[in-house]
Amino acid sequence: MDATSHDPPWRRREFLRQSATLALAALAGARATGAEGEAGATTAPLLRAPWPAGKQTVARIGLGTWQVFDVGSSREERAPLAAVLHTLAEAGGDIVDTSPMYAPAEAVLGELAAETGLRARLFFATKVWTRGEAGGVAQMEESLRKLRTDHVELMQVHNLVDWRTQLRTLRRWKDEGRVGAIGVTHYLESAYDDVERIVRTEPIDCVQLPLSLMEPEAARRVLGACAERAVAFIANRPFGGGGSFRRVRGTPLPSWTAEYGIGSWAQFFLKWILSHPEVTCAIPGTGNPRHMTDNLGAARGRLPDAAGRKRMADFWRSV
Repeated sequence: MDATSHDPPWRRREFLRQSATLALAALAGARATGAEGEAGATTAPLLRAPWPAGKQTVARIGLGTWQVFDVGSSREERAPLAAVLHTLAEAGGDIVDTSPMYAPAEAVLGELAAETGLRARLFFATKVWTRGEAGGVAQMEESLRKLRTDHVELMQVHNLVDWRTQLRTLRRWKDEGRVGAIGVTHYLESAYDDVERIVRTEPIDCVQLPLSLMEPEAARRVLGACAERAVAFIANRPFGGGGSFRRVRGTPLPSWTAEYGIGSWAQFFLKWILSHPEVTCAIPGTGNPRHMTDNLGAARGRLPDAAGRKRMADFWRSV
C-alpha cells in the first residue's frame, strides 16, 4: 500500500495527474535522445520469438524489475519507471519480470501498469518463493493482488524452492487459467544440473537463468535441453550484474559491430545473448527510459550468426 492510500480522492487524483505528467516528460526525453541513433536505436519492429504456451510470440527484449522497481510512492521516484513501461510497450515489448522477493517491486509494477493503462499490453512474469502448498498458494494470491490482476502470463518457481510442491500447484493454476505458463528459475551454476533434469522430465514452459558474456555457462549446459523440449529460455543478469560494463570501461566498440547495428556496449552484450537462437528473451533491468530505448535496440536488425557470436566472445576475452 502506498503513502497516498489514505489521502482524500482529490489528492490521489492530483498525485496521479502529476505522475503521468512527469512520466510523459521523461518518455519524451527518451524519444528525443534515443529515437534515431543514440546507441544505434531505430524504429524498426522488435524481433520476436515463439512462446511455447499458446500461439503467441514475445519480444526478445523485456524488462527486469529487481532493485530498479524497489522505490517509494513519490511521483519523482515512480515517474521514470512509468516512462520505462511506456517505452517498452510503445516499442512492442511486453515481458516484465518480477518476484515477491524483490521488496515492493510487484506492487509498484501493478500500480504503474494500472495507472498508465498498460496492463493489457504487458506480459507479467512473477514467481513463487516459499515452501509448502498452502504457503505457495497464499503467496501467489498476494502476488496477484499486488499486481492488480487475476491472471499472470508466467508463474515461475523461484530458485527451485520446494519446486516439486510448487509445480503441482502451478499445473493446477494453469489448468484453471490463472496462469498462462509455468517455469523454474535459478541464479547459481551449481543448480544447472537440476534445472536441466527438470527441463527433460517435467512438463514446464520456461526456464530463467543468468546468461551473459560474464556468465555463459547456461549456454553450454541448459539451452540445448530447452531447444529439444520446446521450453522457452529467459536470460536474466545479461550485463553480469553490471560487471560487463566495468570490464569495457574506456574501451571503444570495435568497428565491425556496425555490421549488426550495434551502437552501444549494452547492445553488444544483448545481441550476443540473442544470437543464441534458443534464447527467447533477455530481461535487463532499468529504471531509466533512455536505457530502455537503448536496450530495445538490441532486438532490432541483424543478429550475429555462430561465427559472429564467436568473434564477439573472442573480442570480449581480449579486453
